[in-house]
Amino acid sequence: MARPVAYLGPPGTFTEQAARKDNPQADLESFPSIQGVALAVASGIADEGVAPIENSLEGSVNDTLDILIRQPALFIRRELVLPIAHCLLAASGAGAGDLEIIYSHPQALGQCRDFLERCFPKVQLVASLSTAAAVEDMMESGPKAAAIAPGQAARLHGVEILATGIQDNNSNMTRFVVLSGSDSPPTGDDKTSLCFSFGEDRPGLLHEVLGEFARRDINLAKVESRPSKQFLGDYVFLMDVHGHREEPAVKEALRSLKGRSSMFRVFGSYPRWRGSTHP
Repeated sequence: MARPVAYLGPPGTFTEQAARKDNPQADLESFPSIQGVALAVASGIADEGVAPIENSLEGSVNDTLDILIRQPALFIRRELVLPIAHCLLAASGAGAGDLEIIYSHPQALGQCRDFLERCFPKVQLVASLSTAAAVEDMMESGPKAAAIAPGQAARLHGVEILATGIQDNNSNMTRFVVLSGSDSPPTGDDKTSLCFSFGEDRPGLLHEVLGEFARRDINLAKVESRPSKQFLGDYVFLMDVHGHREEPAVKEALRSLKGRSSMFRVFGSYPRWRGSTHP
């Protein structure tokens, strides 16, 4: 029997939309956190898992990056991009002037920061595990609560939509990744994601590493750093490069980078998303 595809739930999240777009025929199973999605895949409960990894307004999703850094059994198999349109939901009969608390996932709260500061400067903002879970939190809190979530969540829970399109930018997009026990074979139009850190700190070291890709005419699609969580001042660098890890030039650059790093991990090579990147 085919194993299900895990996604960040409950039903009604943008991640569920991404999972259905990636594989409309899949049997989906929701998990309450990104960590739960990852563990479902790593343990064999699910064949694949879908999780957000980057938003055009708020940047990287740290929970997903931390899992990829620390979980060697997980790889990125595919990516896809969805336009994100947020709605303000409330119980039937509730008015905007009655609200005292608004729930949502931290990323969604950040993506609607301008709307919230201008329209609800005195309302308490509370983080939920997902946008759909925010609707459940709202329903448990009573008539003075609201949630920021997809319109689909309103239909699923039978609540009202008070406002639509409340994100700060109409070009709001989120990139999702499909996690699995292996990545994808070369297609000729691929991306490779990886992380690394150094055991020493000296001037020019990062420049030397980046030069390995420049000399081989490999495009760097993304470069960022985040704390290693080992001690203050220690960082992990994350990169997306164009090309597959099995292509000769990329393979050589990765080999050189690995030799200069104290920690090195390839998250996977996978087809570059070529769908629409506009809402």
